[in-house]
Amino acid sequence: MKKLLLAGMLGTSLFAVSCSGVNNAKTAQTQRSEFLKMKGDWQIVSVNYDKNFKVKPFDDGVDAQCFVGSHWRLIPNNWTGAYTLNGGGTCGTGFTQPIKIDVVSGNTFNFKKIADGTKAKQNTAGYTLTLTNQSTDQFSLEQNIPFDGENVRVVYNFERTGMK
Repeated sequence: MKKLLLAGMLGTSLFAVSCSGVNNAKTAQTQRSEFLKMKGDWQIVSVNYDKNFKVKPFDDGVDAQCFVGSHWRLIPNNWTGAYTLNGGGTCGTGFTQPIKIDVVSGNTFNFKKIADGTKAKQNTAGYTLTLTNQSTDQFSLEQNIPFDGENVRVVYNFERTGMK
């Protein structure tokens, strides 16, 4: 009788664990499919933030408004991409920056810059933004930049320009 009771409890617990694994797999698959929607060519159409601050995001040394019109290529299959700043005026010279990307928990967008001749795993520093308003042809990334004990909220609005 004790063996039968023990077998019943063991079976019930195995069933519960296996169901939780299925739910975790479904969640991971859904997040992966949402991330794959970002594949392609994008352009930042606007950058919104409190204009009382001079914001220079991603340590590129240029004002956040210089990112308007920048081209971003995101390739989620191999977690890579690049962005290209056009330059001109107060934005300096244009350049292309290779990046390594990841989306965690469905809405945390991480990327880190990859310098020429280095591997992604050699660079441990990066940027974390929140993915919002995602649809097939647009999304926004929100960044909170600490300043003087407060956060300056910067929102980058992207629109698809090609390749799905």
